[in-house]
Amino acid sequence: MDFGSGFPTSKKEHTQKKDVVLDPSCGSDTNAYTRNNQMTIHPITWLIWLGVVLGSLSITRNPLYLTLILLCLASIIITVRPHSHASPVPISLLKFAIIITIISALFNALMSHVGNTVLFVLPNAIPFFGGNITLEALVFGALNGLVLSGLFTAFTILNMVIPTRSLVRLIPRAFYPIAIVISIAITFVPSSLRQLEQIRQAQAIRGHKMKYWQDWLPLLIPLLIGSLERALQLAESMTARGFATVPSDNDTRQAIMTKLVFIIGMSLLLVGWMLRLAWGYDIFGLWTMIAGSGFVIGMLWYVGRRIQRTVYRTERWTTHDSVITIISMLVIMPFLFSIPFFDHMSLFYYPYPSLTLPKFDPYIGLLLLGILTPLLGQTNNEK
Repeated sequence: MDFGSGFPTSKKEHTQKKDVVLDPSCGSDTNAYTRNNQMTIHPITWLIWLGVVLGSLSITRNPLYLTLILLCLASIIITVRPHSHASPVPISLLKFAIIITIISALFNALMSHVGNTVLFVLPNAIPFFGGNITLEALVFGALNGLVLSGLFTAFTILNMVIPTRSLVRLIPRAFYPIAIVISIAITFVPSSLRQLEQIRQAQAIRGHKMKYWQDWLPLLIPLLIGSLERALQLAESMTARGFATVPSDNDTRQAIMTKLVFIIGMSLLLVGWMLRLAWGYDIFGLWTMIAGSGFVIGMLWYVGRRIQRTVYRTERWTTHDSVITIISMLVIMPFLFSIPFFDHMSLFYYPYPSLTLPKFDPYIGLLLLGILTPLLGQTNNEK
């Protein structure tokens, strides 16, 4: 089955029907950060970078490190936004950061009455909120707000730089039905919004005005009818490509064996985890988990080999991807391990019971600048 965006195809269908696209929007790059129709950085590189940023934000509560990470993310946003075709975020990232930081600080101050610096006292008669409102609770809540702002900004960057088809393509071939369902679901909302806007403009030409909730009825009924028509056309197209065909006896036997191997692998993983956690057999439990992982990975590899996939736009791994990946892994190292010459304890900042100044390790701060490495691909591409 071929949907024009790297989806798997069965062998029989691949020989009978080629170069047939179900929906042009399935392979579109409407939310991709591209230049000359080519991605500058591989999607896997962006996912590794995202994991490093998420790990850094989740581990540290040091306000100095958090501020440095947010500044790096803001620099990337400013650089990639002019080249991105992604839909704009409904709210400014700066406004979102300010609002979420204030809300988080106030909520933590109202719910946590710990700290030596008391700003004022609410009557105990107020349920949940009564008690001391401390400066330490406000600061700790604000730090959590900064972390949430950084997480939102990181995912916003990912939405700007990676097209939907590239994310769907990363799904293992063994799960190609899931990839098809995800692609249909992702493209349904933009197409529905476009149709809604067309209906609204057509009704406005006819003099229809939107004043009350009843005025939405002339828009919703055509939208519902159009959605049903698209769904029927999609179902007919998928049926014509054999997506709903009855499997043969050989396919049924292979499916049963695949499920059996998967159950064995997951059972070994569970047994190994219990051996390590409950009975203290660390080495034996570890090897049992490795064996279970081998069963699962081998099953996915075997099923994926049997599924053919047509790729129209290849994404090449370049030297810049290797450099960005290596630097990103170096950034996360001081957060995960205690390394000489790095003050690992400076990552952990706790304002309770009394507010103190946070520590700052210049070596860790210098490494955090490695978050800016995706800009290397942008600079090279512009040259």
